Amino acid sequence: MKRTCLPLLFACAVALVAGCGVKEETIKVVQPDVMNQVKSTLQNYAQGQPVTSEVTSYDFMVNEVRKSSPEKADILKAGLDDLKTASGATLKSKAKALMTNLGIEVSEK
Repeated sequence: MKRTCLPLLFACAVALVAGCGVKEETIKVVQPDVMNQVKSTLQNYAQGQPVTSEVTSYDFMVNEVRKSSPEKADILKAGLDDLKTASGATLKSKAKALMTNLGIEVSEK
């Protein structure tokens, strides 16, 4: 019995271990375009969403936009500062105006 069990156990162990090597794979991380975040945020305001906790990401958005377009970053900063105190219809119209000033298409949903 030992003679048949030992080779059988060895075969099972080999079968379990075989093919268990780790394959290395490099995954490229693509930096998302910050203008998509800006567009999404402003589009939500233009559709009537009130200003909430996303206010904390304004500085990040402005700094990221500044890396590629300092002029747009200045427009964005001034516009976002103005939006912080706006509400209701005023918020909607100011968000649409800011989108237009930044060259972002305003979609009516």
